[in-house]
Amino acid sequence: MNYRLFINPKGTMTKVQQVVEGIRKDIEKGNLISGSRLPSITAFSLAHNIARETVEKAYNILKKEELVVSIPGRGIYTTNNIPGKLKILMVMNKISTYKKEIYESFLERLGARASVDIKIHHYDPLIFKEIIEKARGQYHYYVIMPHFFGDANPSTYMPTIESIMPSELLILDKQINMAGDYRSVYQDFHRDIYEAMESAIGSFDKYTDVKLIFPLESHHPIEIIDGIKLFCIRRKKTLEVHQSSEDLKLEMGQLWIALTEAELGALVKLIRGSELEMGRDIGVISFNETVLKELLDITVISTDFRGMGIKAADLVLGNLPKKIRNEFSFIPRGSL
Repeated sequence: MNYRLFINPKGTMTKVQQVVEGIRKDIEKGNLISGSRLPSITAFSLAHNIARETVEKAYNILKKEELVVSIPGRGIYTTNNIPGKLKILMVMNKISTYKKEIYESFLERLGARASVDIKIHHYDPLIFKEIIEKARGQYHYYVIMPHFFGDANPSTYMPTIESIMPSELLILDKQINMAGDYRSVYQDFHRDIYEAMESAIGSFDKYTDVKLIFPLESHHPIEIIDGIKLFCIRRKKTLEVHQSSEDLKLEMGQLWIALTEAELGALVKLIRGSELEMGRDIGVISFNETVLKELLDITVISTDFRGMGIKAADLVLGNLPKKIRNEFSFIPRGSL
């Protein structure tokens, strides 16, 4: 049998524990069905470059747990254990309307097949590391959102991500350049924002100056600026980036893009207090769709958060090591 596990030589668990946990989880997830033949001790040892004694100890533990049985002259087989409920840990950067939508659609799609615990790392690589270390070996899947402080060096969080077995890892929302057969449903922020704006190019004809409100404390991906900058260069429009909505100078022909709801509210209030008319003299675009923005007739650029949760659940249930780019859309309304 061509059966492989990911053995992390720098992991906190011993290699014996990694083999036991890997096989146990594959049985629980249904990857190893009843009666599956495992590699011999020698074959497993050679395939994973670990000592025969390590494999033998792991197999003996599994035998004591009655997860596998040794049949003389035939080999080692999994027993009739029925796959249990999947245990999933979801680690988000923050709680928001959008994250809640991802979580709820993920949970709904999984149904009774899994239980999901949720933790928040608040953009802090150290908190993220602590969460993963405490949870190690307790879950079948680790679903993470790797959004961290804007000045966070990858060396502060990538080792933690890489310490998770690829077969147990699902990365949501942000794309990570990392080797391995892990699962991912991501936004390509640079490409997404550019293509969304290009899809509605005629809507921008009356605006010459693009103003982006990009609060540093909101920790939005910097790639958003790159996508808008590319659009402005190719469409010969000026771009100016502001860190807040304070002391803004409104003029006819401007297109304002607000990333946060707080900045959007302040911007709309400022426009309504001026002689300019939104959608005629000055344009407004917001990031991420909500019912309130629909009611206020605000143009939105947004990913499909519900679809992201559903796709993630399907990757888990289907045990598919795929990387999927999530849909992004431009929703034109009266503010443009």
